[in-house]
Amino acid sequence: MSRRLRFGSFTPPIQRPDQNPTLALERVLEMVEWMDKVGYDEAWFGEHHNGGWELIPFPEIFIAAAAQRTKNIKLATGVTTLPYHHPFMVAERMVTLDHLTRGRAILGVGPGSLSWDAHIFGLDYSQNRRKLGEGLDAIMALLTSDEPITMETDWFTMRDAQLQLKPYSTPHFEVSTAGTASPYGPRQAGKHGVSLLTIAASSPEGWEALRNTWSIVEAEAEAHGKTVDRANWRLVSFYHIADTEEQARKDVRFGLGHLLKYLSTTTPLANALTDITDIDRSIDELNDIGLMVIGGPERLINHLHAFEAQTGGYGAFLGFGTEIADRQETMRSHELVMRDVAPHFQGTTARLLSNFEHVQGLRNDWSLQVENAQALATATWEAEKGKLKP
Repeated sequence: MSRRLRFGSFTPPIQRPDQNPTLALERVLEMVEWMDKVGYDEAWFGEHHNGGWELIPFPEIFIAAAAQRTKNIKLATGVTTLPYHHPFMVAERMVTLDHLTRGRAILGVGPGSLSWDAHIFGLDYSQNRRKLGEGLDAIMALLTSDEPITMETDWFTMRDAQLQLKPYSTPHFEVSTAGTASPYGPRQAGKHGVSLLTIAASSPEGWEALRNTWSIVEAEAEAHGKTVDRANWRLVSFYHIADTEEQARKDVRFGLGHLLKYLSTTTPLANALTDITDIDRSIDELNDIGLMVIGGPERLINHLHAFEAQTGGYGAFLGFGTEIADRQETMRSHELVMRDVAPHFQGTTARLLSNFEHVQGLRNDWSLQVENAQALATATWEAEKGKLKP
């Protein structure tokens, strides 16, 4: 991979509903602090309103809290469900965060992955993608035009609308659309020349769609006079790694069963597994299919290389933020990603390794030279100390 691959976390979050919710939210913030410390590039927070497992209803609030605890990591809405918000309010909140974070905020938008969120609002979920497109049209107009915007749809109206505060970033903060296997997200990314987030990249349907995803982005970009860059394409997948395969399998016995139960309610995951109550068998099947990576660093390295071959190139990898392992084991997993996996895709160790090989190849008596120099210094001292006056 020629480009520097970025690493991050995509954290809905997914946490068991039978735990203290206050502590659950605090753990997410603590984990972001740890990611910032070990060198992650970005962290994304979800928007969900129902179901008991995914507790963040407004990712902008979480970004504001996380920004006070971190220094370098970028913080993104992953994603803001545009059909549930007036686009002017979304743009205004993100401009404010852009200033508060000094340019570390990213706006991710999507149609929403949980149809029951639309149900509780009394909305028709089948209209969410259309509304996403209309809302994104409005937001991009607000961010790029110096003239007031007037726009009317069947679900929002703007009259002479202009953001009173311009973005901190130039020309504005990063914007990304989200997609799974549908071409709608890639089409919106190309239409507006913005980034793309592929959330279900390792699912069977998502994996298959990866072959043609970027060609869709490029075709839409060309049709609308925009430029796009694969470096702004992010892929999301599940993983937990440990120092050894055996340790990783042991770690995930903490919470993998709970996660599989939830995902079998919200996704077609159960169709790919023989028996979600058989943890060892499920780990084998998840690894074999590629839905998750549970093992050592080398297994994740191979997973990312497979993404490269399937896509033709992408710019960032985000791991789903879950609690399939306990707190300390999850922190260790993130540390191993940056210690053992990231260097393979960022070129941070290539010079060090080649320099050591170069030194080895020059001559094989470096230690003898040191010994001889020390002996010479000792002999010189012995010869000279007798000349010193008492």
